[in-house]
Amino acid sequence: MNKSHNLYRDIFTGLSFTVGLFGFMSGEFIISTLLFGAATVSSNLDFNDSFKA
Repeated sequence: MNKSHNLYRDIFTGLSFTVGLFGFMSGEFIISTLLFGAATVSSNLDFNDSFKA
């Protein structure tokens, strides 16, 4: 399950970065900023040990 979670997170990070890049090139700066922020947050968060009791 850990590998699939990392795979989904990597796919989301790559897609949001790519779409943000195309949005930036087309002039949609607000949307591209939000997508770059989402890519940054999703690549830096680690949910594996967050809820360990």
